[in-house]
Amino acid sequence: MTPQNEASTTPADECVWNKPLLLGISHMTRYSYEGPVHDSFNEARLQPVSDHLQECREFSFRIDPDSVIRDYPDLYSNCVHYFDVQNPHESLTVEAASLVRTLPDSRGPVPQAGSAALTEASVKEHHFDFLHDTEFVSLGADVWREAVDALPDGLRDVWTDTVAIGEHIHRNYKYTPLSTNVNTRAVEVIQRKQGVCQDFAHLMLGLCRTHGIPARYVSGYFLNQHKLPGEIEASHAWIEVFIPGFGWKGYDPTHRREPDTRYVKIAAGRDYGDIRPVGGTFRGKGTREMVVEVSVKRVE
Repeated sequence: MTPQNEASTTPADECVWNKPLLLGISHMTRYSYEGPVHDSFNEARLQPVSDHLQECREFSFRIDPDSVIRDYPDLYSNCVHYFDVQNPHESLTVEAASLVRTLPDSRGPVPQAGSAALTEASVKEHHFDFLHDTEFVSLGADVWREAVDALPDGLRDVWTDTVAIGEHIHRNYKYTPLSTNVNTRAVEVIQRKQGVCQDFAHLMLGLCRTHGIPARYVSGYFLNQHKLPGEIEASHAWIEVFIPGFGWKGYDPTHRREPDTRYVKIAAGRDYGDIRPVGGTFRGKGTREMVVEVSVKRVE
């Protein structure tokens, strides 16, 4: 997953991005193989969610070679499309197109919630998966030390401290395209002090969870109105934290802000491993090339 470059924002922009938007999204992934492959089984998480912040009005999904496509909701209620291609083929193309209406958050101010609120049994029981280490997010010594540096006085208020953790990452880590890959872990990001949106999301998950804040990984898209000439659009990643008395609320450490109506949410999980946009297995030689093309446009 490759993020958008950080976009500049003016006060006028903030006013615009707190109003409903209609966004058109296309996402194409093409695999070319070193030779004919067969018995290919794949899953895709590319359908935008519908919740209090967005409405997926249209969605289409197609593959080439053609095959029967089915879907199911996974453990975290993400829509998963799955299909298999049994006959020999030398390439596989997966295409998704969406029309999404995004909405500002109408829940009002975030209430204060201290560390005591996070120790309640209901929080630990219902959000257990988002409090512990995972494949990409360890809670070892390196992450613990970074978490202490981010909040030297400890946890005082969930949302205020979440923002402080995001500020710490933005201040101490450099956004560097192509410096990591989809298999990079949070510990490696700490060692390198650089990364991309997926890395910053994993790191922030580790810091939040170390302080007892339930935090989950979010995949989706971001409308970048400040693209550089020739810049390639791509998927984006951020996090959500659970605030007792309020619910889940997002924060984007790459762009140093909470998501607004430029953001489209596709899926959420413990880390990247739970929300891979496209993944699968096949029999045959390896993959020669993978190409991903994404377009996010405002629909007037």
